[in-house]
Amino acid sequence: MLRQIPSLPHRASPRSSFLRLAASLLALSCLPVDAQDTTLSSQKRAQIEKAVSAFMTANSVPGISVAVLQNGQPVWSAGFGMSDLEDSAPATSYTLYRLGSISKAITAVAILQLYERGKLDLDVPVQKYCPAVPQKDSPITSRQLLAHLSGIRHYNENGKGDVPDDSARHFASMEESLQLFSSDPLVAKPGTQFHYSTYGYTLLGCVLEGAASQKYGDFVRENVFRPAGMEHTQADDFFAIVPHRTRWYHRDKTGAVRNAGVLDSSYKIPGGGLISSADDMANFEAAILADKLLKRSTRDLMWTVAQPTEGKPSHYALGWFIADKFGVHTAGHSGGQQGTDTDFVIATDHSLGVVVLANMDNVNTTALAESLLKIILDVADKN
Repeated sequence: MLRQIPSLPHRASPRSSFLRLAASLLALSCLPVDAQDTTLSSQKRAQIEKAVSAFMTANSVPGISVAVLQNGQPVWSAGFGMSDLEDSAPATSYTLYRLGSISKAITAVAILQLYERGKLDLDVPVQKYCPAVPQKDSPITSRQLLAHLSGIRHYNENGKGDVPDDSARHFASMEESLQLFSSDPLVAKPGTQFHYSTYGYTLLGCVLEGAASQKYGDFVRENVFRPAGMEHTQADDFFAIVPHRTRWYHRDKTGAVRNAGVLDSSYKIPGGGLISSADDMANFEAAILADKLLKRSTRDLMWTVAQPTEGKPSHYALGWFIADKFGVHTAGHSGGQQGTDTDFVIATDHSLGVVVLANMDNVNTTALAESLLKIILDVADKN
C-alpha cells in the first residue's frame, strides 16, 4: 500500500529541511512499501523490517528494496524509504537500481548457456570469438575471464586510462569499450593469480557477442531475463527515460546526503552496467535454483571455485563469490558504484535467498544481506 509522504515546507531553512527529511526517512524506513507476503512468517518479517530500518538510519540511506526466497520461491519483497528525495517518491519492490558488479553473475549465466549449447569453448583463446582484442604473451580463455584469473587489469588507482568518475561519455559498442584496456600489459600471467577485473567482463561481453552472433543486450534479454521473469532488468542507459529507476545518492565527508556523481556505464555493461529490481533479482535467484537457465551440472560448474596456480587462494567461481558462513554454503555477488550498493546471496543447500538493493554508495549492503539471511535461517543470534 502506498502512503502519502509529507512534503517539506517551501521556505524551510537548509538545516530544518535536513532534519525534517531525516525524520521522514526514519519513519518511512520502519514500514515497507508495496510488500508482498505469502509464506514469510510475521515474526521474520518484523525482524527483517527492524534490521533494514536500523541499517538505513545508521547509514542515512534514502531508499532500499529487499526480497526474500524460501523453498526456492520469492515469498516477500518490499521497498523502504525513498527512491527520489526531491519528489518524495517511495522506494518499492519494483524500483530499479544500478546492480554494479552483480551484473557479472548474470553475464556468467549467459556465457555458460552458450557453453551448454556448444557455441562457446571456455578454454580456447578469446580471439576466436573476439578478434578485436590484441594477442598477449600468453593466451587468455573465457574460463579465466569468468574467474578473474586472466591477468587483465581492473581500474587504475590513479584513474589514468580509465573513464573519469563523473563522466557521461557513451560507448557505442563492446569493441569501443575494449580500447580502454586491451592494449595494456597484463598484471599477471593468465591462470596464475586472482585479480578482480570488471574490464575482463567487458571482454567477456565481446566474446558473448561473437559466439552468439548477437548483441549482448539482445542475448541476455531473450535467454536470461525473459525465461527468469526479469521483466524490467536492462542496461543502465544514462540518457534514456526509464520508469521506476531510482535517483542515486552519496554521503559526503560532512555526512550530508547529496546526489551522486554522473555515470554512463556503457563501457562496462557485462560487468557493472545493468539495472534491476528486488523482484526481478528474486526471480533470477529462483530461476537458478529451479534449473530454468542452466542445467544442474552447468550450475555446479559455475559455482565451483577456480583456484589460481600461484598466490592467495580464491573464493570466486565463475561469476559468483562462494562462501561458507555460519555453517551455510552460499553463492552470490555484491556490487557498488556511483549512487548504489547491492548484494544478493543464495543459501545453496537450503533453497533460500535474499536481495538487497540501496540507492546510496559505500554502505555495505553485504552486511545487511548476511543479517537477513541469518534471520531467515533462524541463526540470527548465533555466531
